[in-house]
Amino acid sequence: MAQRILPPSESWRRIDTWLAAHAASDAARLNPPAPRDELQRAERLLGTPLPGDLAESLRCHNGVSAWSAFLPEQSPLTVSGVVDRWRTCRDVAAENDGLTRRPWDDEPWWHPLWIPWAEGADGGAQVIDQRPGPDAGRLGWAGHGGGGDFTDAWPDLASLLHAVARALTEGGGVRGLHPCLTARGELWWDEEGREEIGGHPLRPAPVGPP
Repeated sequence: MAQRILPPSESWRRIDTWLAAHAASDAARLNPPAPRDELQRAERLLGTPLPGDLAESLRCHNGVSAWSAFLPEQSPLTVSGVVDRWRTCRDVAAENDGLTRRPWDDEPWWHPLWIPWAEGADGGAQVIDQRPGPDAGRLGWAGHGGGGDFTDAWPDLASLLHAVARALTEGGGVRGLHPCLTARGELWWDEEGREEIGGHPLRPAPVGPP
């Protein structure tokens, strides 16, 4: 039987509870829900509805107030950050033929139907692919070096958030990355058994709700 994927709001409820108990500084960086009129304005500026999973996620938290590593490899954007990143990438791509796929790339540098929802530590955007077809809704990386990359893409944002919530509350990892706590009590994801980062200790994160 296929596993039931929790909706983003339920996954966020579990993540919030875990962070409040075990990584309070990360919890403090989560913004309150995005107002409805801000979501509607974003859709007008983007010229397309926000992906359903993203809209639901933003109604839980309007991104974060500072870059955070409590999700593996990505930090959620605010609504304004989504629009700003989309506009920037669209404009840069238009000026540099980045909307056209090059022969050696599988994807163009940018596509207007890629909606950025998070950013990586290297400044790349994680996007939700809104192009029609069987892969609609998948997550990928774009807007940095080379063409867009959907290698081993998550099928949707709900699946990623579900995997994070499950790892924190039931144990295990998220595609090879396991939750740890830094010396400052912040959540970090790394290979299982990793005991330090940058000369500072890491310890396995506690599993389960408080």
